[in-house]
Amino acid sequence: MPRSKNKVASRARRKKMLEYAKGYWGARSKVWTIAKHHIEKGWQYAYRDRKAKKREFRSLWITRINAAARANGLSYSRLIHLLNEKEIKLDRKMLADLAMNQPEAFAKIVEKAKS
Repeated sequence: MPRSKNKVASRARRKKMLEYAKGYWGARSKVWTIAKHHIEKGWQYAYRDRKAKKREFRSLWITRINAAARANGLSYSRLIHLLNEKEIKLDRKMLADLAMNQPEAFAKIVEKAKS
């Protein structure tokens, strides 16, 4: 008796993966084994970079806060220390946004931290 291969499910599985590969260049979008490899590799990068994105943004926020803090006569680490001492609860994302878009408000926060 011949082995049953369930062609319908196999074809659907391959078709779904080739749909994911649409837009890839050359054989990456046409040949099943190559497409499968590149799709899975892309998913690995996507997973890794979702984590890396958070680190990169935090680094950017710190750089912006440091630049604005130095313009107001403090270093980044000193500013964060003073904010913690005064129990001013602003995260780095908000501080960076204020530093970029509302420098007067950021300067007031720095003065509040200094006093």
